Amino acid sequence: MPHPILVARTGEKSLELLPALANRHGLVAGATGTGKTVTLQTLAEGFSAQGVPVFVADVKGDLAGLSQPGGQSAKVRERITALGLTDHTPTGFPVTLWDVFGQQGHPLRTTISEMGPLLLARLLQLNETQSGVLNLIFKIADEHGLLILDLKDLRAVAKHLGENAAAFTTQYGNISPASIGAIQRALLALETQGGDQFFGEPALNLEDLIQTDGQGRGVINILAADQLMASPKVYATALLWMLSELFETLPEVGDLPKPKLVFFFDEAHLLFNDIPDALLEKVEQVVRLVRSKGVGVYFVTQNPRDVPDRVLGQLGNRVQHALRAFTPLDQKAVRAAAQTFRPNPTLDTAAVLTELGVGEALVSFLDQKGQPTVVERAFIVPPRSQLGPITAAQRQQLLASSLVAGVYDQAVDRESAYELLTGAVASTPQQQAAPPVAEAKRGFWASLFGGDEPAAAPPPAPTSPLPTVPPKPTRSAGRPPMSTAEMVTKTATRTVTTVIAGTIAREVARGVLGGLLGGRTRRRR
Repeated sequence: MPHPILVARTGEKSLELLPALANRHGLVAGATGTGKTVTLQTLAEGFSAQGVPVFVADVKGDLAGLSQPGGQSAKVRERITALGLTDHTPTGFPVTLWDVFGQQGHPLRTTISEMGPLLLARLLQLNETQSGVLNLIFKIADEHGLLILDLKDLRAVAKHLGENAAAFTTQYGNISPASIGAIQRALLALETQGGDQFFGEPALNLEDLIQTDGQGRGVINILAADQLMASPKVYATALLWMLSELFETLPEVGDLPKPKLVFFFDEAHLLFNDIPDALLEKVEQVVRLVRSKGVGVYFVTQNPRDVPDRVLGQLGNRVQHALRAFTPLDQKAVRAAAQTFRPNPTLDTAAVLTELGVGEALVSFLDQKGQPTVVERAFIVPPRSQLGPITAAQRQQLLASSLVAGVYDQAVDRESAYELLTGAVASTPQQQAAPPVAEAKRGFWASLFGGDEPAAAPPPAPTSPLPTVPPKPTRSAGRPPMSTAEMVTKTATRTVTTVIAGTIAREVARGVLGGLLGGRTRRRR
């Protein structure tokens, strides 16, 4: 049975997080400089020691210190003595480093198809009309068996549709040249922000995030996000994509003795800034339901009001560092934050929130009955690992000894929409043919309804059809690439969703959060 995770102490009392309730999610909040990063590091160590893998974004560039033994700081030694931690031994933890730009960690990639039109529209900051055209681009590419893997694939399909818009108007509706132009400009801007490195293959296999080392400790996956923070929408969308993919791919497991994975979403306000209602609804559903997949989600932000109430209500474990109250609005936020805790008769929660020192926090975890404990003022236990960044030599050693060393380092560019539309030659040889489209479609309907696909009149062929020759996939490192048959299966799933739902959520289901109403078929390694 997993041991409770010691997070904070107040006098002789230990405040511990129960692993069995860690998948009820949590919140770490506090103003800049109050100790949120140290709390995050302490929590990550506790989960790793219990054999629970962790994913965390390193927005300051110093969380890689988790890999090295710590305790050298005089302040850390002083805090250890003050809290009476007799068994606090300096320890390094297993770490895997990731980086969208491939400089400070293993490259982290996904494909345009995996991202889906919903998240991509937000990433490109498209309006409603432009988002509708983007959905058409995905739909038409799906129906013609065109793989959209990277930015040049999406640009190629958008260009072809823009040049032949009249051929698709009758079947799909108007495709505005202005909207195509806006999408192309947004794609160009995204490319300048590093989007061309984020989209491609080999795509991240999420199973590589759920690893343990030889001692049974959970691997802590650290995404280098100090450069990525220069593009906050790319950062927020990338993390939301990963969270939704975890929900979509992991099986239902119910309540476990400990989580399968704990996901820390740092700078959470970036996710919720200007978020569309349809997407917010799906985020709320993912947070609520991903618990049954064995995943705990912890939002880290400056103020609890950064998280919408519908999501905040799902976060049972709370660590609240000091808040500043320099304005009437700030004072109102302090009172609101204080009211979210279970009251302590001996504690004026609102007053204490503005008095907490660095490393102090108001703490309330769920007890064995799943009820919030009475809020306590306590000192966070200092990490056992190093506080601060590591050296370049230490980073290179971690990369060389990583469990995924060599798996994602070499990019793969196989035949996809760009090659088929422009006649270019893919840079990687093709090794196997895709399954026939008709067989894949029949297999989908058989698994869903127990019979063949319902008869339907074939759609009229466009005057200027897109190529329909199925591209030949090649197996690469990371997640096995999706074949044309799998894309047809996704399209059929989206069609069924459209018939059932009857609202704008139908189109939402087409995207990366489609697993909520009908998951995608995938191939695993």
